[in-house]
Amino acid sequence: MAYVKRRVKDGKVTWRARYREPDGTERSKSFTKRSDAERWLDSIRGDVVHGSYIDPAGGRRLLGEYAVEWQASRVHRPTTAEGVEYHLRRNILPFFAHRPLGAVRRSEIQAWVKGRSEVLAPATVEIAYRYLASIFRAAVGDRLIPATPCDSIRLPKKERARVVPLETDQILRLADAVPDRYHALIITAAGTGLRQGEAFGLTAANVDFLGRRLIVSQQLVLLARRPPFLAPPKTEASRRSVPLPDVVLEALSSHLGAFAAGDSGLVFTNEREEPIRRTRFGDSVWRPAVAAVGLPPGTGFHALRHYYASLLIGHGESVKVVQARLGHASAAETLDTYSHLWPDSEDRTRGAVDDVLGARTVPVRSERTS
Repeated sequence: MAYVKRRVKDGKVTWRARYREPDGTERSKSFTKRSDAERWLDSIRGDVVHGSYIDPAGGRRLLGEYAVEWQASRVHRPTTAEGVEYHLRRNILPFFAHRPLGAVRRSEIQAWVKGRSEVLAPATVEIAYRYLASIFRAAVGDRLIPATPCDSIRLPKKERARVVPLETDQILRLADAVPDRYHALIITAAGTGLRQGEAFGLTAANVDFLGRRLIVSQQLVLLARRPPFLAPPKTEASRRSVPLPDVVLEALSSHLGAFAAGDSGLVFTNEREEPIRRTRFGDSVWRPAVAAVGLPPGTGFHALRHYYASLLIGHGESVKVVQARLGHASAAETLDTYSHLWPDSEDRTRGAVDDVLGARTVPVRSERTS
């Protein structure tokens, strides 16, 4: 229902246009001319008919209030949900919680990105921005605001560090530098390319000794305020079968003979036969071993995965095979990380051109001038 009503107050005539929203809420607006009031109502009717109606009060909702609803409605993996909560608490709500959704301008988003870039790594800024942009997209979808201010925002450039794989001697020295119960963990990660969570979540049931393969179907997840638990791997592409070389089979066999899998079925556990916690492992096992071997500070467990990739590439495996073994979502991800490790093919390029083009080209004869 919509109509225009004439009003007279203190001798002044105004025209009040009224309409009822789809949810029953009544809205009104006053005009000095009846034609303006009717034109405004016509535009409202048109928006409703075409499904583009925006609640005038929606843009006044506080971003912090709406973000809570957005967060509760998202379907996220446990680790992603924890990351969302962290970025909302640390990087988004302190700056935008008390701002109306419709009042945030694009220039403010850009200024926020610049400010965060001064204290956070580019990749971290990108993640926080992605969550903020998702909140505004949801608000547009809910017809609270007509458009998102997260439009054409320039993010800090991410400099991808070139992977420099460890040498085999360094891998072996790392394996010898850790306590005996972690020796096979280093060999397994270096010989299969498992991510840290995948290695920590490996169970005896996922090791096929007869088939000489390892099934990656889960990872160990650590979240604040709850015990470790097993969950699906990082992506659907991460579910994979990895061939087990003899060196890994022997290491796993010896390990399970000395440190049998307990009730949890986990192959690798700590000294109390509990799931390995990343932080404690890093502080008490990994970083002391890195220092003992003389590797650069900051060398992480992921270096074992890079070593595995370098072995595959060095022995002529294709991009698609390396992608499958590592569980990358796409070949582009593999190339972005390891393209510089593939052997250079300049000589083959020259030979290909000479064999075809060179065979059809007549040499230019120089003429002797008198």
